[in-house]
Amino acid sequence: MEVWDQLQRKIELKGVPQRVVSLVPSQTELLIELGLEEKLVGITKFCVHPKYLPKTKKVVGGTKQVHINKIKDLQPDLILCNKEENTPEMVEALEDIAPVHVSDIIEIEDVFEMMLQYGELFDREELAKTMVKSIQKKISGLKKIRSAEQPKKVAYLIWKKPLMVAGKNTFIDTLLQLNNFENVFKEQRYPVTDLEELKAKKPDLILLSSEPYPFSEKHMEYFKNIGAEIKLVDGEYFSWYGSRLIGAMDYFKNLNF
Repeated sequence: MEVWDQLQRKIELKGVPQRVVSLVPSQTELLIELGLEEKLVGITKFCVHPKYLPKTKKVVGGTKQVHINKIKDLQPDLILCNKEENTPEMVEALEDIAPVHVSDIIEIEDVFEMMLQYGELFDREELAKTMVKSIQKKISGLKKIRSAEQPKKVAYLIWKKPLMVAGKNTFIDTLLQLNNFENVFKEQRYPVTDLEELKAKKPDLILLSSEPYPFSEKHMEYFKNIGAEIKLVDGEYFSWYGSRLIGAMDYFKNLNF
């Protein structure tokens, strides 16, 4: 079987993969939703949905660093990676073990393409198509709600030391736009900033994400002098893709900012 990943890399497989290592948490969750839990043999320590998964699958490291020998011992016939989550060096090393599919997600359409590719890879085409249609329907409903609202300028915080935000050409920015938010950081993908620059950008709203840095109520005081409304948000809904988008649309509909 000959397929292509989202970097337009050709992947040759002997058949439907039976032993899969996933090094991307949201893609691991998608495999579970596609009914492929039995084929999943290796995951990262961040693959925590469903919560029991780390107790039933071999944890091979994180998303930036993995134990190559542990992956090799699992004898996978396919390894799943992502351009942003995993490094080029990691992908190169993994290709000595098994074929590697690399996703590249920025726009919503990229998510749909990846989901349909998984449907083809794992013989779950109809289920993948159904998921995509469900997400498309929910997106349409959200757009109707947001179109009636005034747009707000936002800064989306992902790290505290150094202070870092999600900027342009990121999946987070795509979901901000979907919610009728205008990102005040447009120069870089993940720029480092400070309180002075944040204030100068004059956001209406500062969103503190629950991941990768676990912002909580105790951090809200730190930003009080910016002159913006400050809200905590679930970072998984703003950054995970695949089947997570089904629940994300419901989460977004209930946001009241």
